[in-house]
Amino acid sequence: MSTIVVTGTDTDIGKTVFAAALAGALGGHYWKPVQAGLEGETDSKRVASLSGLSGDRIHPEAYRLTTPCSPHRAAELDRVTIDPALLVPPDLDPLVIEGAGGVMVPLTRDLLFTDLLARWAFPTVLVARTALGTINHSLLSIEALRSRGIPIVGIAFVGDANEDSETTVATLGKVRHLGRLPFLDPLTADTLGQAFSESFNIAEFTA
Repeated sequence: MSTIVVTGTDTDIGKTVFAAALAGALGGHYWKPVQAGLEGETDSKRVASLSGLSGDRIHPEAYRLTTPCSPHRAAELDRVTIDPALLVPPDLDPLVIEGAGGVMVPLTRDLLFTDLLARWAFPTVLVARTALGTINHSLLSIEALRSRGIPIVGIAFVGDANEDSETTVATLGKVRHLGRLPFLDPLTADTLGQAFSESFNIAEFTA
């Protein structure tokens, strides 16, 4: 498997931390096509600090937008037009691609992130929180991916253990439960790498 996409059920659910852990475990490359929000630490910088990967394995975004909001609106505020033709993944092996926000986030007024995923047809990992509401959000996201023919590797949870919700999502969604990444304090490259190796089987991402 040369490319894996990491997407999520929502924003701020731990998708970037998971992507950093996966890219580091694979010894791969990382690319986020669209970054919305430049103040503070961008997702690429966070992955660089948490993955243990060298800087040349963190690849520049196709679009860097100022405002932390939906990419379609952030682009409009910056007077930028996102051109899907420029959202071409680098030819690298292995490559972890991180999406922006949830699976249905709009990149333009007529292009959803799921449209891009369907075009790429790369195996996709869905990241979900374990907190209240995750069953509905996760099943809707799985349905959105599956209805477009996007191959789903499985679902990875982030947060405190919630066995019933996690099992319910995996069972009803008919997807593999890949594992759960706990909240970490401190969150460092070392603690993240150890937690990922204890919680996930890397072979499930490369089969």
